[in-house]
Amino acid sequence: LQLGPLARLGTALLLAVPVAALITGGAVDQLSLMKEYVQQHGVFGPQVLRHLLLVGLALVPTLLIGVPLGIAAHRSAAARGPIFSVLGIIQTVPSIALFGLLIAPLSALSEALPWLGISGIGITPAVIALTLYSLLPIARNTAAGLDQVETGVIDAARGIGMTPRQIFRKVEVPLALPVFLSGLRITLIQAIGLTAVAALIGAGGLGAVMFQGLFANALDLVLLGALPIILMAVAVDAVFRILVAALQAPSPGRRAT
Repeated sequence: LQLGPLARLGTALLLAVPVAALITGGAVDQLSLMKEYVQQHGVFGPQVLRHLLLVGLALVPTLLIGVPLGIAAHRSAAARGPIFSVLGIIQTVPSIALFGLLIAPLSALSEALPWLGISGIGITPAVIALTLYSLLPIARNTAAGLDQVETGVIDAARGIGMTPRQIFRKVEVPLALPVFLSGLRITLIQAIGLTAVAALIGAGGLGAVMFQGLFANALDLVLLGALPIILMAVAVDAVFRILVAALQAPSPGRRAT
């Protein structure tokens, strides 16, 4: 139907209403998945929050590191190749291997500096690995967004007396924002999925529910962990697509021009 982002979101919410009504009304209580949810209710909620916490903790250093790297890649052709090469190599490392590789050095660091309060398993290696995986899309889209700003626009801003800092803040950043948000969308969706793997090193989250089901050969328990991850990813995708579409939509004044 070629619906726009808002129309797609509205349609999805409309379709979700009957499903929510069935669940809250108790019509599906006899399903094995719902029985599994009742049994795991005390664990399910905290694991959802733990999953979101891990994604949020990884997002902060990703932005603090990835955005400056993207700006550096945009401004320096000499730095662009090495930056994207290193980040690309990190992406080729399997997620389980990267989580495992962090255990030994972090354990050694924990023994040498116990006052840091870190360990080789748990939240710390999970956040580090998720950050490393998330740097490439953030850095690449930051650079791509700044690259697509037309030279004529920058020259015009310079011609009216703007300083380089003002040009960057008031001209380049707003024009690059849609591309940057597209990269942030990819980053968050990727992090939501990869966080499930972090359960293998004791980080918790919905991955712990999934792997518990896998080890017990309980499909309903696997679905109980997997379905919320899918819903989170779909929700993030929808929200960011709407934001990007809103930023790219021409204003009435621009249409008139």
